[in-house]
Amino acid sequence: IQRAGEGGEARKPSRPGPEGERIEAAMAVHFYRTDCLQEPLSRAVRALGASVGTHPWPYLLVPLVLSAVLSVGFIFLPSRQPNDLEEQFTPIEGPAKIERSFVQKYFHADDAHHFSPERLSTEGAYATLIAVVSQYEDSVLTRGAFAELLKVDLAVRGIQAAGHSFDRLCARSNDYCLSPNPILSLIHDNPTYIEVLLPNLTFPLFRDRVFLGFFFGSVLLGPGNEPTRPLLEAQAVRLIYFLQEDNPLKREASTLWLEAFLERIPLMLSALNLTVLKVAYFTSLSRQNEFENLAKGVIPLVSIAYLLTIAFSIISCTRLDCVRTKLWVAFFGVFSAGLSVISSFGLLLFYGVPFVITAANSPFLILGIGVDDMFILVSCWQHTQVKDSVTDRMATTYSEAAVSVTITTMTDVLAFYIGIATSFPSIRSFCIYTGTAFIFCYIYNLTFLGAILALNGRREKSNRHWLTFMKVFSEPQDSRGRMYNRCCTGGLYDETTGTEIEHPMNSFFRKYYGPFLMNSWTKVFVVVLYVTYLATSLLGCFALQEGIDLRNVATDDSYIIPYYNLEDQYLSTYGPRVMVIVTESIEYWNESVRTDLDNCMNVLENSYYVEKNFSESWLRIYENVAKNMSLDLNDHDAFIKNLPALFQVDPNSQWNINISAKEIVASRFFIQTINVKNSLNEKKLLMQLRHFAKDCKIPLMVYHPAFIHFDQYLVINQNTIQNVLIAAGAMLIISLLLIPSPVCSLWVTFTIGSVIVGVSGYMAFWDVNLDSISMINLVICIGFSVDYSAHISYAYVSSSKISAREKAIDALFHLGYPVVQASASTLVGVSVLSMAATYVFRTCFKIMFLVITFGTLHGLMFIPVFLTFFSYCT
Repeated sequence: IQRAGEGGEARKPSRPGPEGERIEAAMAVHFYRTDCLQEPLSRAVRALGASVGTHPWPYLLVPLVLSAVLSVGFIFLPSRQPNDLEEQFTPIEGPAKIERSFVQKYFHADDAHHFSPERLSTEGAYATLIAVVSQYEDSVLTRGAFAELLKVDLAVRGIQAAGHSFDRLCARSNDYCLSPNPILSLIHDNPTYIEVLLPNLTFPLFRDRVFLGFFFGSVLLGPGNEPTRPLLEAQAVRLIYFLQEDNPLKREASTLWLEAFLERIPLMLSALNLTVLKVAYFTSLSRQNEFENLAKGVIPLVSIAYLLTIAFSIISCTRLDCVRTKLWVAFFGVFSAGLSVISSFGLLLFYGVPFVITAANSPFLILGIGVDDMFILVSCWQHTQVKDSVTDRMATTYSEAAVSVTITTMTDVLAFYIGIATSFPSIRSFCIYTGTAFIFCYIYNLTFLGAILALNGRREKSNRHWLTFMKVFSEPQDSRGRMYNRCCTGGLYDETTGTEIEHPMNSFFRKYYGPFLMNSWTKVFVVVLYVTYLATSLLGCFALQEGIDLRNVATDDSYIIPYYNLEDQYLSTYGPRVMVIVTESIEYWNESVRTDLDNCMNVLENSYYVEKNFSESWLRIYENVAKNMSLDLNDHDAFIKNLPALFQVDPNSQWNINISAKEIVASRFFIQTINVKNSLNEKKLLMQLRHFAKDCKIPLMVYHPAFIHFDQYLVINQNTIQNVLIAAGAMLIISLLLIPSPVCSLWVTFTIGSVIVGVSGYMAFWDVNLDSISMINLVICIGFSVDYSAHISYAYVSSSKISAREKAIDALFHLGYPVVQASASTLVGVSVLSMAATYVFRTCFKIMFLVITFGTLHGLMFIPVFLTFFSYCT
């Protein structure tokens, strides 16, 4: 047939009938084959299997020694754990980081003399409290509420750390500590004075210069002219204590004070016996501290996961035959996965690869893949001839399992190594650790686990008991009791086929499930089910939210959760106060330039997310000053010379202008944002403001420290789509090279897209956002989604059966049960993550559950049915 195909037109069979049809089918398969690597790979691995079967001990001992040597790398673990939350979960080259560098270069801070929160280039060093009224009160603007507020303030100010009090470390303006709340400083430690002050309070601007929108929430306003109206009630109040950090010594002392605050504040609040107020607290260290504590809760879960998977693997591989049972293979299959984690992690730690908390998910995944390959090897072993030598059985087992296991390993490794190209360091770390672990897992499964399988085969060959290793009778002995015959006799096999006795689950797939799935009406149902699955998934994709909620970097019982909840509920009306920066030296003394700049500000102020009445512009103030003093701002020298007049009227303006050699190198203005209540608003705000700034005739830049985290919204979709497309293309090439049918290779690639759409859609239904954490799991999805479908597709194409129906049933007979075992064992392993008290690990469980469920559904239902629709695959 090959010579005919190569030399010209193939000759038709001389005899009609089944034999002729078989030859035509074989010719069709040859004509459409693209698997140029399948045969060489199968031969090479067959030789490896024979070598392992002949000399198992070196293949067993070398991985053990190598793992012991590489485990030394774990001594570097403490120094390889980057603990910067911003660095790990924000884009590496995010625009906001460039903008922050510009601000720090041209606008110098002085938190010891001229501190201003809105002018910070970072979040700053601070401790903050939100107090809300209890159910018995209507407002915090009462004598009772302020009496308790003053007690809280006094307690906070009394905290000392290493001899440093708050008064020595506080951020100062005009030599006074910045007040934690503007109104608190006006009542002069007398809570009754709030009743005197209340009739004159206005919101959100008090006395035309003090912005209260950040400090009071859920307000009730009286009648008046917008935007400032009388403040009647408020249900929440915020206190914020800023500390110095510009000086390195002060920064260190401030950190100690904040740590002391976190340690003492719970007991202090309890001792105050507050009845009117309910208080939540937070510091600039809180997110980082909570993030660093995440790993502590997952370590016990790893142990539980491995124990559960060992138990499941043993149960699923155990047979009642005391000789043919694969108990030891199951146990060491899980052990082999553990060795691959130790070796890969130790190697990477030794070479200095950062270990981020997200990489702690990796052992759960390696566990799933490791036992998946083990189940395939065991299944192929059980279909070999029992009477053959161990060497021949190992060679046949490897030959049958090699391509299937290699396809899944290569796709998984590719998926994770492609993920290294992402913009998020946390994902990079996870991908390189997991991808490298997959390589070790593949090698150890073919060497260490193969050696265990060969040694177990020698035990079976000599008909020895799995536990005592003593020879036993293969037939029941009449002279012995029932218990002896049940536990101490075994070694039977199917004399008709020469293989081990068919497992009940294999029989189920061959006799019942396969024929049922190939029924015409069942196929119609499967197609309808798939259309429903796809439609609901697409619906979910459109509802998927983006962005990480920073409270999710903490445990569920963390003190920062109540703080964020109160902030969202009571104090989310006004968003960040954004800097609008002129990045180049422009002719401010040119009236047309000033007009262009003012037009740009008007465009920004008319945004849906900006309240134009609360902007701050030194240039507008200067124009008013010039008008009152009859100054000429259209002359360069006069403009620069009279700037001190501006600084006298508005002292803060001098911190918004960078002057060098009679040129204004850079300057900044401020706009107040509103309506920023969720991640979608944050994304739109950032995109809109940057778009307006880019379209302005004047070189403008917008910046706020929160933009560092907002930047993730701009790249998360791009990174995800890029990884999926590149991975899908790479996996198509792998499938074409290893699966003997290009159409079937397309089906395997199709599975990737189908499962990812399903997982993305159902993420929305399960309240999982598309963020850097879930993106990690979507990278997992790329690899795992193809595993089960690749196994079934390869078994389908490689089947010796003729009709599509028979091929599908045969593929399910050989690999249906291993796929069930692999998916169930992976779910058992990751199920413990559902008990984790952290969003990071629960998200991993949710997405892995969806990936495994949908992947299994494709492998055991959709793909077998769809393959029968195309004759090319047969």
